[in-house]
Amino acid sequence: MKATQELNNLGQSLWLDNITRDLLNNGTLQRYIDELSTTGLTSNPTIFHQAIKNSQSYDSAIQAKFKNGERGEQLFFEVALEDITQAADLFRPVWDKTDGVDGWVSLEVSPLLAYDTESTLAAAKDLHARAGRPNVLIKIPGTKEGLPAIEEATFAGIPVNVTLLFSSEHFMEAAEAFLRGVERRIEAGLNPAVGSVASLFISRWDRAVVDQVPDSLHNRLGVTVGKRAYKAYQDLLNSPRWQRALNSGARPQRLLWASTGMKDPNASDILYITSLASPFTVNTMPENTLNAFADHGEVGPALPADGGDCEDVLNEFEKAGIDVQALATKLQEDGAESFVNSWNELMEVIITKSESLANVD
Repeated sequence: MKATQELNNLGQSLWLDNITRDLLNNGTLQRYIDELSTTGLTSNPTIFHQAIKNSQSYDSAIQAKFKNGERGEQLFFEVALEDITQAADLFRPVWDKTDGVDGWVSLEVSPLLAYDTESTLAAAKDLHARAGRPNVLIKIPGTKEGLPAIEEATFAGIPVNVTLLFSSEHFMEAAEAFLRGVERRIEAGLNPAVGSVASLFISRWDRAVVDQVPDSLHNRLGVTVGKRAYKAYQDLLNSPRWQRALNSGARPQRLLWASTGMKDPNASDILYITSLASPFTVNTMPENTLNAFADHGEVGPALPADGGDCEDVLNEFEKAGIDVQALATKLQEDGAESFVNSWNELMEVIITKSESLANVD
């Protein structure tokens, strides 16, 4: 049995953190579903930037839409939705089989809206309606301004992937926003079973402190922050408030491990997969990480529900001069800025390709 199947049997969903038109059209994604137990997919501006920049597979679609009068952001989302809906259709059997627990595909609102509540909500509603698929999650950043949009989107019945979370505190704020939306649906007599995941970023923690801590602490902060968040997640699901919502038909917002590709060449390329094995969570992984885990991965013990040694290890980082709370804030701000940069680069690629293809027969 492949390690990917063993991890799935443990109770964790394996999602692919990538999308390209070639991946969809040449059967690779279907093979990952059939052979590597892949049950969902996430995307972001960086992924689409690389996909469109490095492939001619999008050229005909960009050319046709440009000639039809579409430009810039409007053109991009039309192209992206073609990929997202095709992926959603591939995962639809998983979504049906699990009754909406799994089989999701994610599309992000424009990162330029990260600090604009009303525009984020409007964009989320628009994208979900245009996708026209029940298994499409709309990614909304868990920034201070994003939290009200998460609540309102949930109340509106829009499935949300909360992105850019970096700590258990960030996770709890996102979970609170989601739960408020669910509770409002219950009060209004609406179906509270709205899908959602909360994406906690892992690898960026270790990259941020690599030059500031001793070798003994290298590549340990991300997993440790994950352990603390997992404890908060377990405590939340067992809380009376959540159990009341569950008794009314609500679905839990699952914790998702994001940014799980290893950047340190001296470390295991599957460290963030083996170390974060945990029931009723999602691990969305880059394509090379998914293949590496299928090739030489092993499934060890699951994360302890009580967080294990996370507080002791975090104390070691504090003693080494790392202010974990301050760093979480900085990582979220830097992450939002990084996505904006990728978005701007993506728009440049769209404009350049549109203009170069305009007069091509």
